[in-house]
Amino acid sequence: MSFQEPAKEFHGLPVVRFSPDRRPDAAAEEAAWLLEADFVGSPSLGEVIEAFLASVDGTRVTALLLGHIEYEGPDGADTLADVADRLPALRALSLGHEQDFCGMEATGDFTPVLQRLPRLERLDVRGRYDLDLRPVRHEALRTLRVESCNLPPEVMRAIADSDLPALERLDVWLGVDGGDIEAADESDLGAVLTGERLPSLRALALENSGVQDEIAERIATAPVVTRLRRLSLARGTFSDRGAEALLTGQPLTHLEHLDLHHHYLSDDMEERLLSALPTTEVDLGGGRGPWYGPFDEEVFNFVEDGRDF
Repeated sequence: MSFQEPAKEFHGLPVVRFSPDRRPDAAAEEAAWLLEADFVGSPSLGEVIEAFLASVDGTRVTALLLGHIEYEGPDGADTLADVADRLPALRALSLGHEQDFCGMEATGDFTPVLQRLPRLERLDVRGRYDLDLRPVRHEALRTLRVESCNLPPEVMRAIADSDLPALERLDVWLGVDGGDIEAADESDLGAVLTGERLPSLRALALENSGVQDEIAERIATAPVVTRLRRLSLARGTFSDRGAEALLTGQPLTHLEHLDLHHHYLSDDMEERLLSALPTTEVDLGGGRGPWYGPFDEEVFNFVEDGRDF
């Protein structure tokens, strides 16, 4: 599980927490505004947003973070979508910002957010409960980050089936199966691997998965890799099996950065990777020792953020 440090910056702007009880601490366009609601009780997220828009000129707000969304009440995505027309200048949005566990956030269907914010350039989504997406076309989005302990397969497939011509960076945490909840796996990656709907993609992260080796085997022959500058298969169960697939697959020497931190590689395999990619910055931090399988332990104990809920 992960406990995140409070963000100080988002989309190039300082993060300023909005409080309904006092006057705003910055001009509308000079901050990335953090709006938080309690898990239970009041004020609700909707009430916090309404108080914010009553105090700050929403037409000048460019960056917004929604955090600590309550368990009860409307999902964060629905609540934001309802006021999207009052935020015409919004360029960067974080839904489910900075929860202690990535599975606790009730984020909802974020399709309407993309549909109603056509000028959005960055969207960060964190959560599990009710997380949903339908295939969408968005002309302006340049960065999409989706973090989940148990990413629903249909969300991964919807990402793959979306037309995102401007997207330069895609980060997805697939997570692991939890209880009766199935997590996305390598079979759900679809057109992400071909890159046919992502012509501008230069950075790809498929992380925090219990099938990290299987993902690496798909990556080893994926057409999209040839135009990437940065690739990450970090945070999951990446082992010698996945590394062997990368080493025997298509060349990776064009990569500027390969992130494999939190891995289960042997010392010999670490040396082979570094020798094969002398001009690539390879992150092999957080080694957990060779992978021998989960045995009697749940696989969520073997990824970086896999707390089961």
